[in-house]
Amino acid sequence: MFETYRGQRLARGGPIPVAHRPFEDPMLEIDFAELSDVGRVRMGNEDYLGHVAPDSSEQGRHRGWLFVVADGVGGHDKGEVASQTAVETVLEGFREAPPSQPLSGLLQSLVQRANMRVLDAGMNSGMATTVVACALRYDRAVIAHVGDSRCYLIRERAATVLTRDHTIAHEHARLGLLSADEARESETRHVLSRSLGTALSVNVEISDHQVFPGDALLLCSDGLHGALAPQDIATVVGETPDLDQGVRRLVELANERDGSDNVTAQMIRIQNVERVGMYRGRPYKLR
Repeated sequence: MFETYRGQRLARGGPIPVAHRPFEDPMLEIDFAELSDVGRVRMGNEDYLGHVAPDSSEQGRHRGWLFVVADGVGGHDKGEVASQTAVETVLEGFREAPPSQPLSGLLQSLVQRANMRVLDAGMNSGMATTVVACALRYDRAVIAHVGDSRCYLIRERAATVLTRDHTIAHEHARLGLLSADEARESETRHVLSRSLGTALSVNVEISDHQVFPGDALLLCSDGLHGALAPQDIATVVGETPDLDQGVRRLVELANERDGSDNVTAQMIRIQNVERVGMYRGRPYKLR
């Protein structure tokens, strides 16, 4: 049985891929697939995802790609509205941004804008959301995040978390009040220390990473990373060349292991890049 959810067909009996599109560009060549599933327990999906793909080589060179995942905070009113508002605000701003704008500053401003829109849409209802965004241009991946939705880099069959969970347990572990093992089992591991929609301004964490052919990136909600260890993710990505099958397998495995939350995944595989340097804000090709 299928239902229409946010413009996508979802299977009640299991997940189906919602998008898959290869794109070849002389500056950057990637494949991607994405999937959002309601899980095994919840009646609705408070996760939301989206992407911006360039329409031409010129757009790919000067604007790049954008991928975004958001997870509406469970237990609050209109979590699904918060996540959709955040993702659509970031996507809209990315499409409208001037070409060649530095990605770090752009994502910082777009997530702040999303925070204000979620706050305005909430009208004191208490709704909030996490967000993780990945922008790709040339040989760089710039990550912006708030909350505990994650981005992983999978390289040489090892998965590394590029984000830091903004939860009470993680903050206590960072301060040395809890060990890593204690933080993973703590009752506060799902209690967010920051999110969109709860204050006029939010501390957006930004990181910049070089990517290479053969790398894969995974953006996901905590319904996936809470059920799967990094090695599980690396194994599935390494053993599943087809990206549609890869995201399907990750979501199915998360549902098998847990399934108590919505599960969302965006997988991006880097096929080719062009190395560039920067001089006075302008890129130039490295030989």
